[in-house]
Amino acid sequence: MANNSVGWFEIYVQDMDRARRFYEAVFSVSLERLESPNIEMWAFPMQPDRPGTAGSLVKMEGFPSGGNSTIVYFTCADCATEASRAAASGGKIFKSKFTIGQYGFIALVVDTEGNMIGLHSMQ
Repeated sequence: MANNSVGWFEIYVQDMDRARRFYEAVFSVSLERLESPNIEMWAFPMQPDRPGTAGSLVKMEGFPSGGNSTIVYFTCADCATEASRAAASGGKIFKSKFTIGQYGFIALVVDTEGNMIGLHSMQ
């Protein structure tokens, strides 16, 4: 592969307003509405000329949130900060910040829709 393995991610939700409030609070960003027929999508900030993967929250009839076995990891300056924000925004800390050796640290949180997400930082 010439590029990173992941080119896009989607986090499925049941209550878009609640999910948007959660992610905007945890990462201190504003999500942007993407026009798409039959599904509601709100994208995380995207910078096509920068490294990393873009993605969105998605609400689609017949595809419930939670219970999946895929974890999206968000890059953070200090994953403990975003984990604290997640708990304060209606989510739950599944596993507090812990070391993964030379690869930094991660924390695992559950969002307001029942999806587990990962937080990664080098400090």
